[in-house]
Amino acid sequence: MQDIVVFGTGGFGREVHQIIEDLQKRGDALNFLGFLDGDESLHQTQVHGFPVLGGVEWLRENENVTVGMGVGNPKAKRKIMGQIAELDAKCATLVHPLAWVGNRVDLGEGTIVCAGATITTDIRLDRGVIININCTVGHDTHLHDYVTVAPGTTISGNVVVGEGTDLGTNGAIIQGITVGEWSILGAGAVVSKDLPANVTAVGIPAKVIKERPTGWHQE
Repeated sequence: MQDIVVFGTGGFGREVHQIIEDLQKRGDALNFLGFLDGDESLHQTQVHGFPVLGGVEWLRENENVTVGMGVGNPKAKRKIMGQIAELDAKCATLVHPLAWVGNRVDLGEGTIVCAGATITTDIRLDRGVIININCTVGHDTHLHDYVTVAPGTTISGNVVVGEGTDLGTNGAIIQGITVGEWSILGAGAVVSKDLPANVTAVGIPAKVIKERPTGWHQE
């Protein structure tokens, strides 16, 4: 039996808790203890009938507890997962029972795959990737650390998405495209040509509307 908590009490954190409950119903040996959150005002309250146990520091005195990453924002996710690693704790890789994941898919630590997702073959999802509900990821795709894919997004084959990129709801990336690290794709945007790092792109086809300095996510 693996003890597990969820970091984050917001909407996605509660969705991750639902994934854990559905895995428990399937028979997975998971013992859910409660939530962690960086907001101290939430500590000792309850979410879904379970306690908010504390912040990341709670892990220091609670060894062998894994963490479901319930934070979708890539910048925040990177910071929190770094803090968890510094405490020698591990983030759980969770795949909802109603997701379809092919045999030749490499899922990194802390990756979350939600219900209705389809991930085909010869695909690599690195550390802390989120594949939200009803997303499709095609063959030979590589999503780097901390990428978040919002609900309904379609990623065709042979796509590379750089670290920390946030792909908006119902977006699409056509085959063979590379999207640079720490970029943001607006909801409904269609990426039909390569996008550089550190930009925001929106529309059909997606066009860059904002550029950020390198390293902005470390501020």
